[in-house]
Amino acid sequence: MAHSFTERPFRRRVRDGERLFGTFLKTPSTHAAEILGAVGYDFVVVDEEHAPLNPETTERILLACRLAGIAGVVRVARPEDILRVLDCGAAGVLVPHVDSPERAQHVAKLARYREGTRGFSNTTRAGAFGARGIAEHVAAQDEHIAVIAMIEDVAALAVIDGIAAVDGIDAFFIGRGDLTVAYGETSQASAPVRAALEAITGAAATANRRVFAMTGTAEDATELAMLGASGFIVASDQGFLRRGATDMLGLITDALGA
Repeated sequence: MAHSFTERPFRRRVRDGERLFGTFLKTPSTHAAEILGAVGYDFVVVDEEHAPLNPETTERILLACRLAGIAGVVRVARPEDILRVLDCGAAGVLVPHVDSPERAQHVAKLARYREGTRGFSNTTRAGAFGARGIAEHVAAQDEHIAVIAMIEDVAALAVIDGIAAVDGIDAFFIGRGDLTVAYGETSQASAPVRAALEAITGAAATANRRVFAMTGTAEDATELAMLGASGFIVASDQGFLRRGATDMLGLITDALGA
């Protein structure tokens, strides 16, 4: 059983290289977060980039994450959304298209108070609706919030060491599907994507950053772990629903000879 995210701050768990297991949430409902927390997943990624989620829905899902004891990370559609989701109580942000050190610095600053430019308010869920004082709230948020940069652009590979060196970036999420398309390939096992994977994991190791990746098989997860990955995103709530529905339909129709 995974530990509740309330036992140790999510950022600390990420930076310590703890093995963490999560999934994307793409449906506008709190139910998946509650179920996944009960099952024992460590985190979910609320996907505002590729799913029809409005700010109010994200806020409700983040509340459900807290009640279920699972870290709620939000993949924002744009950096400007970082402040909103952190104030709503996100345990971290996953930011797409971090393709330069300058963009990495911009993202990191938006998520931090002391070393950044995050706008202050403690009258939010993150600040216990005013129960935390200024110093307590600032310290807790800067210590607890994980910033994960998504590496999905070919341009990022040329400056990956510079991106990895940016203070405030805690981990990379490797967008192997996006890189596959960007390289004009049809398989994540293609040579350019494999080379990109090795370059990203190598830069992360040198800079003491962690690596997250999406995986769907035990063999792939094992290989990613050997390359240094410690965060594993397994499918999505939609994927779980499709697979479960398909398996159950096959089971029943086979039993009935339908």
